Amino acid sequence: MLVDDHALIRQGLRRAFEQTDDFEVVAEAGSLAEGLALDRAYATDVVIIDVNLGDGNGIDLVRHIRAERPDAGLVVCTMYDKDDYLLAALEAGASAFVLKQAPADQVISAARRAVAAPMAFTAAGLAEAMRRRLAPPTIQLSPREAEILALLTQGMSVVQVSQQLFVSSSTTKTHMAKLYEKLGAANRTQAVMTAVRLGLVDVPA
Repeated sequence: MLVDDHALIRQGLRRAFEQTDDFEVVAEAGSLAEGLALDRAYATDVVIIDVNLGDGNGIDLVRHIRAERPDAGLVVCTMYDKDDYLLAALEAGASAFVLKQAPADQVISAARRAVAAPMAFTAAGLAEAMRRRLAPPTIQLSPREAEILALLTQGMSVVQVSQQLFVSSSTTKTHMAKLYEKLGAANRTQAVMTAVRLGLVDVPA
């Protein structure tokens, strides 16, 4: 079954699948509700699902079908080349994630893999997306914030930091407030501990 809110996309996919010897397109849906109803009626081996449907999100359709049919092959086919969509498809229980920009034979190959192993998720760039998801957050400090952080790590007070940098205490406090916000810290101790953990400063001797 093909689920996409653009008829031209469905027609292109239908032609591609009909040129194979092992697939037959038996149903087409243009919305989430229609896709769910037709899936219950036909229970096809594979469902090709777009993310952006007129009445909802295709990821939700994946989740619904997977809950009802654990053995269904579910291929998310979308134009959105972003980690969030790929990982959402994985978490929803999709069998594969493929871009609409990819050649038709890649979509067909994804469908074949989905039939053979419905729960074995495959997607180009999956490893890289997982690494980006698991990487620690990147915190960008201004040069002044970095200077203040380094001085705070040395145990200096607000007055001492201000004197060292030749700025007023109120200016130092303003920079410190922004620094704490970026680090998700409520005080100097939390700020220093977080900065050390993220490698922003060396561990105080």
